[in-house]
Amino acid sequence: MKKHPVLSLTTGLLFVVGAVLVIAQTNRPAVTNGACCASLTNPVLLASMAAAATNAPVVAPQTNTLPKLVDLGAGKCIPCKMMFPVLDELKKEYAGKLEVQFIDVWVNPDAGKQYGVEVIPTQIFYDATGKELFRHIGFFAKGDILAKWKELGVDLVKKP
Repeated sequence: MKKHPVLSLTTGLLFVVGAVLVIAQTNRPAVTNGACCASLTNPVLLASMAAAATNAPVVAPQTNTLPKLVDLGAGKCIPCKMMFPVLDELKKEYAGKLEVQFIDVWVNPDAGKQYGVEVIPTQIFYDATGKELFRHIGFFAKGDILAKWKELGVDLVKKP
């Protein structure tokens, strides 16, 4: 039986490309819910993972008596950038009813440690006393954030 060199070369090339893709996929960090994979290689955030191992709720520094949403992310993280308009809308629409704060953990690495952040973006919901109620990792749509506040017993009324 006669072999076809072009067919053999094509088959070999496909095998090599497939092997490279499998290796690349298995060496990639697992990311769910729109979380930023770049944060998994950030040494500050990796260190904060060890600090967060106690799973103790973090109490937000109290600036007033409003419920508070703290979003910890970074200016260059894609899911974090997707959160910017959501946070801006919440800040404007619920002014006087909800405090919204964004912290860039790549600019302020100590914040990642303080809040026990493992992956960015992370949103932390606090009640009016500063007690942590809920924590979410990844992109969180505005409607889902408002539904979570309602589920947590915080009825936000939109600013007129």
